[in-house]
Amino acid sequence: MENLPVYHGPIGKEEGERRLGQDGRDGCYLVRNSDSVPGVYCLCVLCNGYVYTYRLHKDDSGSWAADTTPGVQKRYFRQIKNMIAAFQKPGQGIAMPLLYPVTAQRRASNHINHI
Repeated sequence: MENLPVYHGPIGKEEGERRLGQDGRDGCYLVRNSDSVPGVYCLCVLCNGYVYTYRLHKDDSGSWAADTTPGVQKRYFRQIKNMIAAFQKPGQGIAMPLLYPVTAQRRASNHINHI
């Protein structure tokens, strides 16, 4: 997960929402650790001023899946980057396509520039 540019680590729900709000574009997204479930990650995407959060988890075979809209077939991916690529297309069971990655590296450099 650490090699994924949009992975922000254990930043918490509020900080994740703040970072997406700073970007402000519908479809901006990031991945963070779940606050409530150890070993689970959250994909967070901004849509109409609201942050939608989807749990990402690995099954026993090592494939990744996301908890999407009820009624949408759960899909499994060998790598999380493949899941993100799939969610960049419309109609995948999330609030809106992933359009603008909010990278942890970009956040770090922005933070340094504002000090």
